[in-house]
Formats: sequence, C-alpha cells, structure tokens
Amino acid sequence: MKKLRFALIGCGRISKNHIAAAIANAETMDLAVVCDPVLENAEKKARDYLEATGVKPAVYADYKKALDEREIDCCAIATESGYHAEIALYCIRLGKHVLVEKPMALSTADAERMIREAKEKGVALGVCHQNRFNAPIRELHKAVEDGRFGKLVSGTACVFWNRGMPYYEQAPWRGTWEQDGGTLMNQCIHDIDLLQWNLGGEPETVMAMTGNYLRDIHAEDFGAILIRFKNGAIGLVEGTTCVYPKNLEETLTILGGTGTAVIGGIAVNRVETWNFETPAEQDSRIAALAGTDPKDVYGSGHNLLYADYIRAVNTHTDPLVSGEEGIKAMKIILAAYKSQKTGQAVPFEGLSFSTLDMDDSDVRCR
Repeated sequence: MKKLRFALIGCGRISKNHIAAAIANAETMDLAVVCDPVLENAEKKARDYLEATGVKPAVYADYKKALDEREIDCCAIATESGYHAEIALYCIRLGKHVLVEKPMALSTADAERMIREAKEKGVALGVCHQNRFNAPIRELHKAVEDGRFGKLVSGTACVFWNRGMPYYEQAPWRGTWEQDGGTLMNQCIHDIDLLQWNLGGEPETVMAMTGNYLRDIHAEDFGAILIRFKNGAIGLVEGTTCVYPKNLEETLTILGGTGTAVIGGIAVNRVETWNFETPAEQDSRIAALAGTDPKDVYGSGHNLLYADYIRAVNTHTDPLVSGEEGIKAMKIILAAYKSQKTGQAVPFEGLSFSTLDMDDSDVRCR
C-alpha cells in the first residue's frame, strides 16, 4: 500500500488519540503536518510524535497555508465540532481524503454536502466512530449479522457521565448551539451510532425529551430519545452529564427473541451479559472480553479506525464508518432536537435540521 501523508487539523482534547493512532500506523502513514490556531498546542503534538517516531511533523497555525505548502494525501479533522464541515469541505475541494471527528457536521445540509462533494471528487470521507472497533462491539455486531438474536426487539444506549462546569469553561464552545450541541451530540453520539448500527441502521421515527437542568450551557445536559426502526425494533437512548459525583456507566444493550447482550465498562469495551439460545464458536472468545477498562472513555479504537481508513483510501473502497454511515447518528440527534422543539414525533427520512434551529428556551429547565 502507498504510505499516506496526513495532516492533523486541530490539536485539542481528542488529538492525543489521533497522535497515538498515527504512531500505531507508522508503517502505512506519515503524520506530515499538525495544525492548530494555538501554535503551542500544535508544537506539543509534534513533539509527542517526534519522541515516538524520531520524525517531527511540520507545525502550522493555519491549515490552509499548510495544505498550500505541503504535499498531503489525507486530512484528519479534530477541531471544535462547529468547524468540522467548513474545514472538511475545504479539504475535499482540494482533492484531499478526509477523516473527520464526530459529529461530522451540525446540520443535515452540511453533512449531505460533504458526502456528495467527496463522491464527486473521488475522495474517501470517514467519520471517527472508533467504538465500532472495540472487540466486544465487533463480536456483538457479528452476532447480529449471524442472526443469533432472532427477531430484534429493542436496544438501549445509556451514557451516565459527569461533566461539571470546569469542563465547559475550559473550552467555551462546548454546550453551545453554534459549535456543539449538548450531551446527546457531544457525549452520546458514539453510543447512538452503535445502537443504530446494531438495530438495523434504518430509523423511521424519532421522539425525544431533553432539558437543561444543572449546567450553565445553552444546550441540553440530559436527553432521552425513542427511535422506531423500519424493521420494527425500538431504540432507547438516555444520556446526561449530570451524574454525581463522577462517570457512572456507558452501556449498550441489545435484546432479541433468542439473545441478550450487554456491553458496558467505561468505553463500551467490556462484555457484561452474553446469553444466546444456540451456542456458537464466537462464545469461546467472550470470556476474554470482560477484562480491564482502557485509560479513558475514548478507548483505543482510533488505532484500528485509522488502519481501516488507510486501507479504504489505498483500495478505493469505503471505510467502515463512511460519510453515509457517519451521518446516521448525527441525524438521529438532530431529529431528537427537532422533536424537543416541536413536541412531536419526527420522521427520519427527509429530515432537514441544524443545531442553529434550536434556542436556549427550547431546553431550559432551570
């Protein structure tokens, strides 16, 4: 495979996982450039990469200047959420492959534009839903694909976390409608992705109740979503940043006529329940997946996500989490926001909505 030259655009909280993934995939990629408007953030990430590989990426404050001056194949975008679409579209229009952090955009229109223009340019668009690469999640999805659950009945995603005001004050874009959204868009989106991926991926109707109870932010700090899928299964989401005094759980449950599985731990990385009517070869692997938690809630899935993305670019195929896949969880959340705003169930098909369509009064409970 061709060794791809990457630019990392955005060197904030999540960038350490991108640096770790670049190091883990050093045989198939070079991290050639790191960019951040706060130059010292980019310098630190460049030093981290240098210490591990012996090679220091070029450091830029302006990603446009970097792309003008350097030969780059792929752009990994890890900025504030509100800039994802703008930067991705700029890179796509230059013919660069794009791997963008979640959410891929904050409006259906922008996400659809990213997908359409990537296809027109013939570049690979991937979205960072790294938890799909967790070993227990891969086993769960295999069980779904193999029909071990029988008729799918329901699935539940629970994200009970603590994010106090220092978290939001550290980066003022968090919790705003312009740059982020609330707990559903920021903290719960990974689990919503896993829920829809394992329940059929074709939502029909979305209903939601959300509210802002404790955190002094614009968007919701609690959200509950009810999703009817086209195959009849029902998905439930409950997420909050109001848990006292620390993170409680991140859990995905799938229920079917002949199977029950619960994946928990701090990053949906540990098998807690695995019961099926008919035994299968994969069951022998499950005991080993009830082990220790990773260092943080991000897990280590970025390493495998990068490997899959690099494979896709080199083979001219879609990554596991393509733009078409990445839009689904984001769109469920935007449908939930519209449901909260209107007080009605929202059809998934044909949805056109943005976080900018929300107002603080739509969720205010304080």
